[in-house]
Amino acid sequence: MSPRQALNWDTDGRQWPLRQLSTFIEAPRLRWHVQIAQHPNPQAKSILLLHGTGASTHSWRHLVPLLRDHYTVTAIDFPGHGFTAMPQDSDVATLFSIQGMAAGVAELLTQMQFKPDIVVGHSAGAAVACMLTLDGHLKPQRLVSLNGALLPLDGVAGQVFSPLAKVLTKAPWLPELFSWQAARASVLNKLLEGTGSKLDTEGTQLYRALISNPSHAQAALHMMAHWDLHTFWGRLRTLQDPLTLIVGSQDWIVPPSVAYRVAESLPHLRSQDIISLPNLGHLAHEEQAQWVADVICPMS
Repeated sequence: MSPRQALNWDTDGRQWPLRQLSTFIEAPRLRWHVQIAQHPNPQAKSILLLHGTGASTHSWRHLVPLLRDHYTVTAIDFPGHGFTAMPQDSDVATLFSIQGMAAGVAELLTQMQFKPDIVVGHSAGAAVACMLTLDGHLKPQRLVSLNGALLPLDGVAGQVFSPLAKVLTKAPWLPELFSWQAARASVLNKLLEGTGSKLDTEGTQLYRALISNPSHAQAALHMMAHWDLHTFWGRLRTLQDPLTLIVGSQDWIVPPSVAYRVAESLPHLRSQDIISLPNLGHLAHEEQAQWVADVICPMS
């Protein structure tokens, strides 16, 4: 993917949410875009926020201000997403897999000397959060899955989705075509409606900026193509860490039943570890950030 097609921080990022918190960090394999809200007390606990496929740090714009009074909060853009660089061709197969992405995030956190006490992952980011602990990269006090994509897709979709995504990543013209189509208001609105969430005008405009960019679209496709949830599901059932499952009752991307199936497979979870947020969709944290903050940090 040509660098000129990637989002440009000086132009596209000029009005990016929480821009004042942004920095760029060189890790062994990538240049990462990171947002850090540093708590004035160096002893304050810390939170790491991991977004889902096709999103970026912008998705936490309402949540970070609610958490920063109690925690040091760090949010990152995944590889090729937002303003984090696209991996070299030789690193694509690893850095876009669940295990490889967790390893890449771990490299970044080591570079930052940052060990979060709580890791919050939205959608696919929840799988990365869990893999960070399963592979021993982190030992947080708590994991939080927000509409976590933690199980393989059911039925025919599960059999063809990943192979189809692999085929699509081989078509060099596809990201451009997708981005051109997604820039149309009618297409974008239909995509967002499919999440079950209702976003404000700013949120809609930010997703338009992202998905209308060919480099960002290609990164999302690579992530889908290399996401092996069947293998991950086998690993997840060995998870011993404290896990809170937040679900939007109107999530049409990852239905609430996923969280309940996960809970049934993890004997150490209690009924209060599943929190259902009424009338919210897949992007619940962008619709009602205070509700999500109250689950993550009850005193907020």
